Amino acid sequence: MSVLAPAAGEVVELMLEVPQGQVLEYNLPALCSALDIADPTRIAVETDGLRRAIVTIYPSNPLAEVRAVTAEDLVMDRHGRIAVGVYHNGRTVKRRLYDPATGSAQRFLLFGTTGAGKSRTLQLELAAEKRNGIVSWVCDLKNGQSVPEARDNVDWFGTTPEEAILMLRAAVNVAQERMERYSRLGRTAFIRDAPDPLHHLRIEEANRLLEKGAPYREEATYLIRELGRTGRSVGEGIGLSAQASHLEELGGSDTLRAMLKEGEVTLLRWSSSMMRQLVSDGLLPATAQLMPIPKSLRNVELRSQFAIDADDDEEDAPGTQGMAYLLSGPHPTAMMRHFRIGSIAPTPGLDPEILALYGDDAPPTLEDASHDAAGEAYAARHDPVKMAMLCQAVYDEAQEEEDKRPAGKAGKSYSPAKPPRAAAPRIIDRVRAALANASAPMSAEDVLAAVLADGGKEVRPGSVRNALLELVNGDTDVVRADRGLYTIDR
Repeated sequence: MSVLAPAAGEVVELMLEVPQGQVLEYNLPALCSALDIADPTRIAVETDGLRRAIVTIYPSNPLAEVRAVTAEDLVMDRHGRIAVGVYHNGRTVKRRLYDPATGSAQRFLLFGTTGAGKSRTLQLELAAEKRNGIVSWVCDLKNGQSVPEARDNVDWFGTTPEEAILMLRAAVNVAQERMERYSRLGRTAFIRDAPDPLHHLRIEEANRLLEKGAPYREEATYLIRELGRTGRSVGEGIGLSAQASHLEELGGSDTLRAMLKEGEVTLLRWSSSMMRQLVSDGLLPATAQLMPIPKSLRNVELRSQFAIDADDDEEDAPGTQGMAYLLSGPHPTAMMRHFRIGSIAPTPGLDPEILALYGDDAPPTLEDASHDAAGEAYAARHDPVKMAMLCQAVYDEAQEEEDKRPAGKAGKSYSPAKPPRAAAPRIIDRVRAALANASAPMSAEDVLAAVLADGGKEVRPGSVRNALLELVNGDTDVVRADRGLYTIDR
């Protein structure tokens, strides 16, 4: 095959077809070699899975730069979809958060290696959930570091495997309560906001909870599977973000994987062995191939090993964070890239651009009718001390079960390094608690004395004053009773 060299800046599109009775197969490196393309990220191949393919050749990678996401992108359309990025051909990529045609909540699966953009992609979806009135529960198993901006922008934010178990138990109970309530009403499907809100539970770094040897793997797999089975018709969605797609990384459950494959599956940069797993699991047809996503868009240039460079430092090349394949979309083999989320350079604290994307409104919360079903853990979700006690109880339960297991019997491995640590209450929470326990307005000095007496870590006067200002100026019930005096507006 010979192809005329395109003019500078020109896009070339080739329509290929094999004879009837044959199935189109191709080798990506060989195709790049035949087309004399040194940079494989300039080429895009899409097939119909049978005889035909479209090969598009770009003068440079069309996804090297994408615009920032906007609040308007995150508003669901009439089909329950949000705009999350662009395909290589410039068309908008849409991901479904809800299916209004069937009343079904969605299941979400997000794969990618370290640095591929999982955390930013999850931030985009969480911001969209908040803006669309969806109740979000998030357990960030990277100790809260993956999506720290979500902490005050979701209904329930956790950081430990024990909290993940508490969330899953509560979500399954809420699904059961909704089923019973809808049954009494004669409802066979979920109707958004009539009157209950859509509810999603997300687990970031889910492989830490579900991989072989994880202490809560058995129960977590059961609960996720149960929520996936019962939640769709009552507005309960489940989403996992994980490092790999191997079955053993997701609880070793064929049933679990089968349910998640019916949902929204996004593949960011992957490991070398993942393609075979995707095909064998049915996420891709056997004839499909995906162009690998490199770590950066640096072109490989062969130079003499004896060449003397004026500067040995490599030039910075654009990264590929956010590049992905939406395997559940209409174009599973078309490379796309998510809109830019957050600041380009790292920030010393919470990212202001991500916070702006979430907006200033309070996060949606679970309906009152399901509070009892959600239980004690849901009621304690903003109380670090009570939550630590509940997490300790989960830990103790698991330890007791492991102690009962006969020596040498095959089963789940339980070898936690140490019990869960109680999360240290934030200064702002300690200040508010001091005001809530007071019978009269307090000065900053009074608040400082109460905080120093609560048994927590020692704080400075300036930290207490900053917390008071944040509470008064924020959307809270703390007000100035008089000059220099603060109280709870009961």
